[in-house]
Amino acid sequence: MKHLMQSERIYLRPLRKSDAQKVFEYRADPSIYQFQTWHPATLAEVEEFISTQIAEEPNLPGTWFQLAICKSDNDALIGDCGLHFLAGEQEQVEIGITIRREYQGHGYGRETLESVFSYVFDDLNKHRIVASVDPGNTSSIRLLERMKMRQEGYFKESIWHDGRWLDDVFFAILAHEWKPEQL
Repeated sequence: MKHLMQSERIYLRPLRKSDAQKVFEYRADPSIYQFQTWHPATLAEVEEFISTQIAEEPNLPGTWFQLAICKSDNDALIGDCGLHFLAGEQEQVEIGITIRREYQGHGYGRETLESVFSYVFDDLNKHRIVASVDPGNTSSIRLLERMKMRQEGYFKESIWHDGRWLDDVFFAILAHEWKPEQL
């Protein structure tokens, strides 16, 4: 499976072990992980994550399938996007996206999610996509809103992480609401 999805400026392919160094470079950046619950301390943690925590194929209930976001013109790995195929809720997919700091604000997140939403709704025939985001992550919230996802909940101190309680904002969109031409 070379390119699972492609758009004008990027292509998405399965994340592989050979990507570990590049993933570590941006995932270990405090400006990137400040709103995430996973931030690797070593390259070995990223290698283990890729080897043991990611499904080898999409659409397996109870697994995460991680996509590498690559620039079409030079194959640079600029981020990753996770698809969580929820166990017991097989018509729903949770998404998460991380973009290298120097590529943020240039439309790559929107372009990635357009491809992912089309794949999830059109190819996999899922009913709903959900996303969970730290309320302080205003850039991600704006991206989800641009994707026409609606905020469905604000959960006060619902996640315990690094010795403190964190708030969580929950977004969703239904298949019949997805209209990429309206973005």
